[in-house]
Amino acid sequence: MGLYVFKLPDVGEGTTEAEIVAWHVRVGDTVKQEQNLVDVMTDKATVEMTSPVAGRIVALHGELGEKAPVGAPLVELEVEGAGNVAAGGKTVPVPAPTKAPVAPVAEKKEPAANEKSLASPAVRQRAQAMGIDLGSVPGTGPEGRVTHADLDAFVAGGASPPSVVRDGVEDVKVIGLRRKIAEKMQESKRRIPHYTYVEEIDMTELEALRAQLNAARRADQPKLNVLPFLILALVRALSEFPQINALYDDEAGVVHRHREVHVGIATQTENGLLVPVVRNAERRDLWDAAAEIARLAAAARDNKTTKDELTGSTITITSLGALGGIVTTPVINRPEVAIIGPNAIVERPMVQGGTIAVRRMMNLSSSFDHRVVDGYDAAQFIQRIKALLEHPATLGSAPIPTEPPQISRIPQ
Repeated sequence: MGLYVFKLPDVGEGTTEAEIVAWHVRVGDTVKQEQNLVDVMTDKATVEMTSPVAGRIVALHGELGEKAPVGAPLVELEVEGAGNVAAGGKTVPVPAPTKAPVAPVAEKKEPAANEKSLASPAVRQRAQAMGIDLGSVPGTGPEGRVTHADLDAFVAGGASPPSVVRDGVEDVKVIGLRRKIAEKMQESKRRIPHYTYVEEIDMTELEALRAQLNAARRADQPKLNVLPFLILALVRALSEFPQINALYDDEAGVVHRHREVHVGIATQTENGLLVPVVRNAERRDLWDAAAEIARLAAAARDNKTTKDELTGSTITITSLGALGGIVTTPVINRPEVAIIGPNAIVERPMVQGGTIAVRRMMNLSSSFDHRVVDGYDAAQFIQRIKALLEHPATLGSAPIPTEPPQISRIPQ
């Protein structure tokens, strides 16, 4: 028998370290070649580290949330043959981990049933709140992973969660994507003076058009929601307000105004909020924009988006869909200077020409970087979007040509 030390490889793009976000094995486990050992995160890309050999886990290095440098040992395995240990029993030199290795799990201690079951942190938290033992829930996800739907089916099948006393405090370490979101939101609110503007929009005509287009769409065309219409309106309004389709380098005092419109679509996933980017929205028609939104949303929820698909936006749309509420105060996706947030569409009585009519109304919430965008310009910009959405015939479908980007300097 020999010892094989698996070290964090170079995952490319100049990465020098990666954060450990999920362990998939324990000390004492027997693993196969190519079996997933650990997930690590660089920027917003999560990478699965698989075992290059078959063997038994004898040591794990690094805790969740810890950043390991490239070349640091992650897993030690007992393998058939010599392994990758030098003659005389000396381990191949590797950089030391940034913290002490995780203590091996005692052989006598059996993990709780909830710990044995494969499930996401959100599913575990929900099962714990419901008092359900995950070990008794059949999992239908990959490798028997328990999903939210499995919990619903378990309860619907007559299983009654035991009565539990809820007390105490649970400490949840902020790691991985959740930590990156927290850091980015904190930096955005700390550095950007947000100016929020809300306007109500009569969506009655657009909703009628959307229903008609969905009823007549081809089998290969996606079902339309409000977002592709909003993107078309956004593109046309931005051509009149170029200072809003911009990135602000506040350290250099330079605003980079972009002619190309790359729209970030804030997407809630099981792992947290991601912002995949619809690139060159100005070149897309309604159906093309809808197809790209659907593709990116599916990739984000399946954790298959690439780094390129998650970077480069020039303005962001954030929507809670049916949970859109009355009004929101969206946080700008720094270094962008604006973010748009459609709220829920609801039927409300409105006065038209002296009579009351039921109309489908939607509030449009927005936030702007007040260092770059004046309140008057922000209001005019949203009013322009309002006019386009209330008269959808003016949206058109032809792409808008691009021009070279502009750069303006903010006086210091």
